[in-house]
Amino acid sequence: MVMVESTMLPLGTAAPDFNLTDVVSGQAVSLASFAEAPALLVMFICRHCPFVKHVEAELARLGRDYQPRGVAMVAISANSLQTHPQDGPEHLKAQAQEQGFTFPYCFDATQAVAKQYTAACTPDFFVFDQPRRLVYRGQLDGSRPSNGLPVTGADLRQALEAVLTGQPLVPDQKPSIGCNIKWTPGNQPSYFG
Repeated sequence: MVMVESTMLPLGTAAPDFNLTDVVSGQAVSLASFAEAPALLVMFICRHCPFVKHVEAELARLGRDYQPRGVAMVAISANSLQTHPQDGPEHLKAQAQEQGFTFPYCFDATQAVAKQYTAACTPDFFVFDQPRRLVYRGQLDGSRPSNGLPVTGADLRQALEAVLTGQPLVPDQKPSIGCNIKWTPGNQPSYFG
């Protein structure tokens, strides 16, 4: 396991478009799928990572708490099946069903979407406002699998609340920390180590 931090994509960056398939419903999912939502949360996660396992119940709670308030959410896994077949679509579908995810969960087989978002780790979080400009990127909260802090989702929840209520977001955002995205050999992006 290689532990890395978010790349901290510049605030104000336009949300990159994507066209993926939800592993649960089989439906196509793209940026346009969420056109009316006041906020969009894009999460790069996977099945096997201990950092994701540590927070996956909170991700399900975020869906239950914020989707009824209009926040659009999508989870994307981009790990290579060559090196991590346990992160394949059928395993992601099982994870979504076990955790009760209420948001689409997509598999980025080419890893192109992860590269467009400069995703580096699992989990990696990106919040966009209604015009789809990046307003938050960073950690869910200060909890890690080994530090004993409770998983609250505090940082991400604060960001979503600010977008929903039209409040300014805290500019001092802390990077997410997790397992590196498992790039297909020869496909590692230049921004990653």
